[in-house]
Amino acid sequence: MTEQSPQPTLYIFLDEGGNFDFSSGGSKYFTLSCVSLYRPFKLHTDLDTYKYNLIEHRIKPRIAMEYFHCADDNRYVRDKVFSMLAASVPDQAVDSVIVEKSKTGPALRPPEKFYPKMLGYLIRHAVGRAPHGVGEVMVITDNLPVSKKRKAIKKAVKTVLSDMLPSSTPYRIMHHSSRAHYGLQIADYFNWAILRKWEHGDVVSHAKVASQIRSEFDIFSTGTRHYY
Repeated sequence: MTEQSPQPTLYIFLDEGGNFDFSSGGSKYFTLSCVSLYRPFKLHTDLDTYKYNLIEHRIKPRIAMEYFHCADDNRYVRDKVFSMLAASVPDQAVDSVIVEKSKTGPALRPPEKFYPKMLGYLIRHAVGRAPHGVGEVMVITDNLPVSKKRKAIKKAVKTVLSDMLPSSTPYRIMHHSSRAHYGLQIADYFNWAILRKWEHGDVVSHAKVASQIRSEFDIFSTGTRHYY
């Protein structure tokens, strides 16, 4: 009898868009998006090559061209990266939770309650839709928002994921700087395109990577009450 290969680790890279200002002065939407990938991460080599091409040709003026960041990258770079994502990221690899913030009740608005809850829904959906078996879930985020609440958010995230994920599915949460990991930079690009679509009705970038986006769950779509 042959020994079965262990199930692969599912890497989930996260990014969020919008802000935590629950008033008419804040963003209309908050988006939390994830890219689910299995190793090997083949696109990382292409992005690294492109980064050094930009450095050598001085196309991008940011100091040292440390990393890709969609909101700061110029249109030339942005279009190129979106083309690379469309060609190399597997179809149906991206999920997003969309929050119309004015429909969010006051009790849910504190970041240490709001962020873990939305993250829990997103991760549970991503794991449930994973196309292969999952041996372990590795959740990698950028530095968590709202530094003074960071410890409370980390604790709440672990609690929510423990409740929402199957008990047989081990997981780990790691916090890396987006500058150090292309997975987070990829998530930033997808989330930017999704937020632009919902916040501004701009679908240009979204259309380029539409086949990679599996779901955009408008979590309060059936809600009718607006709190401001």
